Amino acid sequence: MFKLSSETLALIEDIEKRIDPDTEEDFKNQWKNFLDGNFEGAIFQPQRKKLSRSELDLKPININDAIVDYDLMLRSQLLGVSSALNSQVANLSIRANYGTGIMTSLFGAKIFNMPRSTNTLPTTHSFDDTEIIRDILSRGMPDTSTGFGKNVFDFAEICKEAFAKYPKISKYLYVYHPDYQGPLDVCELLWGGEMFYAMYDEPELVHDMLSLITETYTVMMNKWFEYFKPSDDIKPHWGNFWHKGNLVLRGDSAMNLSPEFYDEFSVPYDTILLERFGGGVMHFCGKGDHYIESLAAIPGINAINMSQPHYNDMEKIYQNTVDRGIMILGFIKDRALKDQDRKGGFHHRLSV
Repeated sequence: MFKLSSETLALIEDIEKRIDPDTEEDFKNQWKNFLDGNFEGAIFQPQRKKLSRSELDLKPININDAIVDYDLMLRSQLLGVSSALNSQVANLSIRANYGTGIMTSLFGAKIFNMPRSTNTLPTTHSFDDTEIIRDILSRGMPDTSTGFGKNVFDFAEICKEAFAKYPKISKYLYVYHPDYQGPLDVCELLWGGEMFYAMYDEPELVHDMLSLITETYTVMMNKWFEYFKPSDDIKPHWGNFWHKGNLVLRGDSAMNLSPEFYDEFSVPYDTILLERFGGGVMHFCGKGDHYIESLAAIPGINAINMSQPHYNDMEKIYQNTVDRGIMILGFIKDRALKDQDRKGGFHHRLSV
C-alpha cells in the first residue's frame, strides 16, 4: 500500500466533500446533449451550475518534483480538479502526467527533463540514427514496465487505491489515458529527423517501425484499461472537453508530411488503433489543412482538437469537419466567435 502525505489526503477529502452530484450530473449531461447532436446553439460551452472554492491553502507543485514523486504527481493533478470545481467550464479529470516521451522511453530513448524554471513536462532525446532503429526493430516488443511505463502504471495503481473509499471521487473524477501520442509522433520522437529521409530511401523500414509502435501502443492501452476500464459512455480529456470513443490520438508530426505521405505513413496506423479501441479524437498542433480531408475520412474519427488556427485555412478545416458531421472540441473561443457567421455556421458541432 502506497502511503500518501497528509497534504494529499487532505486534498482528496476536500474534493470528495466539495463534489456536488447534481452539479456534476448536469455538467456531464450538457456535454452528452452536445455530443449526441442535440445542442441547438452556435457555439457550445458548458456551464457548471454550482461552483465550490477550496478553503485549503493550496500551493503549486513544480512538474520536475512531481515526475520523481508519486505523491506530488497525484497532488499536482488533484490541484487541477480542485480548480475545476470552482470553474464553470473545466471537467474533473486527471492523468499520469509524464509528457510526450512515455512511449519512446520504452524503446530506450533517454529522458530529458526541462529546466526547473520552465515548469514544463519532460520529453526524450531522439536517436537520430537509423542503425539504432534497426536494432530496436530486431529486439521487437519492448518491456512496458521500463522508462516512464513503470511510472504510468504505478500511478494508476496508486489512484485506484487512493480513490477506492471515496464514492463521489470514484464516480465523478475520471482518470483518462496517458499521453501515448500517436504512431507517427512516436516514430519521429524516437527516430528524429532521419525518419523523413527514410520515408524516401527505406519506406519499408519506416512501416516496420510504425507497425511495432502501433502494437506497443495497443499493449500499453490494454494494460491501462486493466486499471480503468473503458466504457461506452462519453469521457473527459485534458480539462476542456468530453468526447465519444476511447482514444485521443496526437498527430503533431503530420504537419511535416505531404498529403500523399500522410495517407501512406499515418492513416493506416491511426486507423488500426481507432478500430481497436472504439474510435475517438485526433489532436494536432500546427498546420493540418493540407491533410484534413484524409484525416476526416479515417473510420472512427468523430472529432478533432486543434491549436494554432492561424496556421490553417480554417474554411478548409470546417468544410472537412463540422460540415461533414465531425466535431471540433476545445477550440479557441476568439477564433470561433470570429468565424461563427460563415455560411452554415458550425452546425452545432463546435465547442470552446
